Formats: sequence, structure tokens, C-alpha cells
Amino acid sequence: MPRTIARRPPTVSTRPADSPTPASPVALIASLLGFAVITIDVSAVNIALPAIRSSLHGGMSGLQWVVDAYTLMFAALMMSAGALADRSGARRAYAWGIALFTLASLGCALAPGIGVLIAARLAQGAAAAVVMPASLALIRQAYDDPARRARAIALWTVGGSVSMAAGPVLGGILAEHAGWRAVFLLNLPVGAVILALLARTAPSPRRPAPLDPAGQTTAVLALAGLAYAVIEGGHHGWTSVPVLAASAVAAGAAVAFLAVEKRHRAPMVPLGMLRERRVAVSLAAGFAANAAFYGLVFLLGLYYQQARGMTATEAGLMFVPLSAVITTANLVSPRLAERVGRRAVIVLGQAVLALAMAALLPLSADTPLWLVLLLLVPTGLGGALAVPALTALLMDAVPGHRAGTASGLFNAVRQTGGALAVAVSGALIADGGAGDGFSLGGMRESLYAAGGLLCLTTALTAWLLRRERTA
Repeated sequence: MPRTIARRPPTVSTRPADSPTPASPVALIASLLGFAVITIDVSAVNIALPAIRSSLHGGMSGLQWVVDAYTLMFAALMMSAGALADRSGARRAYAWGIALFTLASLGCALAPGIGVLIAARLAQGAAAAVVMPASLALIRQAYDDPARRARAIALWTVGGSVSMAAGPVLGGILAEHAGWRAVFLLNLPVGAVILALLARTAPSPRRPAPLDPAGQTTAVLALAGLAYAVIEGGHHGWTSVPVLAASAVAAGAAVAFLAVEKRHRAPMVPLGMLRERRVAVSLAAGFAANAAFYGLVFLLGLYYQQARGMTATEAGLMFVPLSAVITTANLVSPRLAERVGRRAVIVLGQAVLALAMAALLPLSADTPLWLVLLLLVPTGLGGALAVPALTALLMDAVPGHRAGTASGLFNAVRQTGGALAVAVSGALIADGGAGDGFSLGGMRESLYAAGGLLCLTTALTAWLLRRERTA
């Protein structure tokens, strides 16, 4: 007689299939740390530039490339990095980005000369371009509940603002008391902590996402050629053979980029999107605002130390009030836009930033420090009012499935504005084109250029958005 074998009923999960996955604070901490470290690297290095020049004997052109090598790769690769994170999974892309950023930071710290440092900064920028979108994707994966996700993203955003404020102070203290190489060595333990946290994070799903290698390659060539022509043209002459060759490469790559994007079935930058006036306004105004702000940050780091003789620590501390104004205005901007409309806030922010450039024109080596800090208040106020409203305007102007593409394009254009501003400002302030001095006259020319660009985009915004209803 055969035996009847009692079978245990299968275990069934009591959690509904569509219920949110448990929130992961480990993923949030890892994302915050990654965003913080790539943000600090931008502002901290600006304060360390004089120390880098003294150590590696690089001229103004070399200092410009130390800043722009990072920013250009960050800008150029930003548009493809989101698709890469989708294809490989957010956690994997984030881990590879952090690992590359950490190794590149070690390369920066060990650089024996300015050329090696610039090469390592290129690698840092490429890694940062992957880290930025992957960190947000990791938060999206860890928090299914919309309310919790909103709070997590708010913390991520505030962490970036705090990091930008802490960067100059941290960079100044490290450069003065431990040497400029310590600015990069600081990234090593942070990178190790992030990788350890990621090991405790759930794997990310992979999703099919089309890539545009031809578009990406031509974009990198166009931006690199343009930056080279501007930086080296200011030092070696605009008609020199290398500058003319770089200009030709930039122009040819830009034409090729437009041709590639027009024919690609899934272009990195859908050209039709650029015909929407709200998109055009957001990109133009974002470019101008970043050009003015990051060009000024580059100038101020040198002004404090070279024109006024401040130590690196003192120069870093001078940025704290400006950062506080920016953080406060970022919080006020959305509420103000709800009351008076985005158009008014965007126009006001750009106009205030243009006036701030004009207010800084009388700066000299003897200007009282309290007055310098007071004159910087409109700078922080104007940009911080305009950018959140510009971002919201852009997101409303594109369909939901284009939100990631539009966000990547917006950030890439803003980073490009900052990179080109550093290139132009460095060329103008170099003393007699020798690349070793700091010219207050050149600083004023840079402020004139930034103010003029902002006046143009302010008028453009007021005209193109004249039919926009107030919120």
C-alpha cells in the first residue's frame, strides 16, 4: 500500500504585489555622499588653484584647464549618463562611477605635473557625469512611496547646497595646512565608504535604453574644441595655428552633431524639443546664469588670494555668506513663483544677477571686506531665484517621457556655460597674456561680458514668455 506523502503548502507572501518596497536609508546615505563629493570637488579646487600653480608651475592656461577639464567632461557626458545608468542598473553604474572618481582623485593627488593633473581631472569629470544621474536613480529605486521619495530627494538637494557651501572652506583649510593634494586625497576614504554602503544595497534592475555614441562623440569634440580655442586663444593669439585648428574642429563637430541628431531614431538631444519657446528660454537663461556665477567664483578665488593677499582659508570663508544667501533663495523661489508667476521670477532673477555684475565693477585690492560681502548678496540672490523657476518651466514644457532627456540637456548646457565662462575669464585676467598674473582690469571685462549676456537673456525671457500666465 503506497504511502501518502504530506506536502507542505507553498509559502505565500503576505505583502501585496503592488505594495511599496521597504525604504533604504543606506541607499540614501550612499547617494548623498556621492553627490556631496562631486559637488565639493568643484568649489574646493577653485580655492586651491594658487597653491597648485605654485607647486606645479602651471600658468593661467593650466589653471583654467584644471577647472574646465572636469566641467567639460561632466557637461558633455551628462546627456548619455542617464541612459547608461538605465542599461547597466543604477547601483552598478553608481559603483563604477564612484570607483572611477576615487581612482581619478588619487591620480590628481599624485600628479607630478600640470598635464597629468588635467588628464586625471578629465577622468574625474567623466565619473561625476555617471554619479549624478545614477545617485537620483538609486533614490528612486529605494523609495517607492512618493512622499518618502520627495523627502529623500529634498535631502539630496539640500546636501548638494551644503556641499557647495562647504567646498571653498574645506578646500582653503586643506590647501593651506595640508597642501593642495589633500583636497583630492579626501575623496579616497569617502569613496571607500560609499562602495561599502552599496554592497548593502539591493541590486538595480536593468532597462533597455538607447545610446547615441555618434552624437556623444561629436558633442565632446565640439565642446573640447571650443574650450581649447577660447583658453589658448587668449594666451597664444586668436590666429595661431592650434587655435584655428581647434575652432575648425569645434565648428565641424557641431555641424556633425546636428546632422547625427536629426537622423538618429533615438537622439541624445531631440532637436524638435528646442523649438519650444519655454525650452529655449530655460536653456539660454540657464547658460547665462551659470556662466555669470561660476565665472565669478573662479575670479573671486584668485582675487581674494592674489589681489588681496588672503590665505586659502580666509578666501574659503569669504564664500560662506554667499552660499547662505543661495540656500535661502533656493527655498524662497518656488513659493514666490506660485504667487507672482514663473516669468516674473525668472526675469527678476536674471535682472538682479546682471545688476550684481555691475555692482562688482568697482572692486579693488583695497575695497573693505564688509562691502565685498555686501555686494555679493545680489549675486547669490539672482541666480538662486531664477534657476528653480527655470527648471520647473522646462519640466512643464516637455512630455513626461522626455523629462530625463530635458533635465540632462539643461544641466549639460548650464555646465557648459560655467566652463566657457572660466575659459573667457582666465584669458581676460591673465597679466599681459603671460599666464602668470592677475589683472583687475581683466576681471572687470569679465563682469561686463557676464552682465551683457544676462541683459540679453533677460530681454529674451521677457519677450518669449510674454504670453505665459502667472501661476
